[in-house]
Amino acid sequence: MSTPAPFTCSAMEVEKDWIDYNGHMNMAYYNVLFDRCADQAYEKLGLGPDYASSRQLTTYTAEFHICYVRELHLGHKVHGTFQLLDHDEKRFHTFQELWHEDGWLAATGEALTLHIDMTGPRVAPFPEDIHAAVSEMMRAHADLPRPERAGRSIGIRRK
Repeated sequence: MSTPAPFTCSAMEVEKDWIDYNGHMNMAYYNVLFDRCADQAYEKLGLGPDYASSRQLTTYTAEFHICYVRELHLGHKVHGTFQLLDHDEKRFHTFQELWHEDGWLAATGEALTLHIDMTGPRVAPFPEDIHAAVSEMMRAHADLPRPERAGRSIGIRRK
């Protein structure tokens, strides 16, 4: 399997129903775009819909942080990137970016994802083939620079 670094998903377009009363894309739909991009990356890793139905294994997002960098509007076209930052036998840590077709950054998302045995449900180790695919992606992404926004916390800074 050839693993791009970072993984880049196909183009996506901001839809009419996603526009809020402020005239820009509602914050909830940034999650939709990040999720659609992650779904494409998961397919590459063997973690797609067939994985859940045939093996009773899946992933759950434990935590997700978004930074809204620039507003998206109706009809804007974006593509997402997906970078694996770290993993162990049951989890992976990823960083995503949404890029407007004109080349500017719209948003970033950072996730901690758990591998789940659906019969529990409970957190469970990746099977060997999936662990190998995740490890291969990690090797392909190892030399990428750590994103500036990765690992940020939220809070009000006091002087």
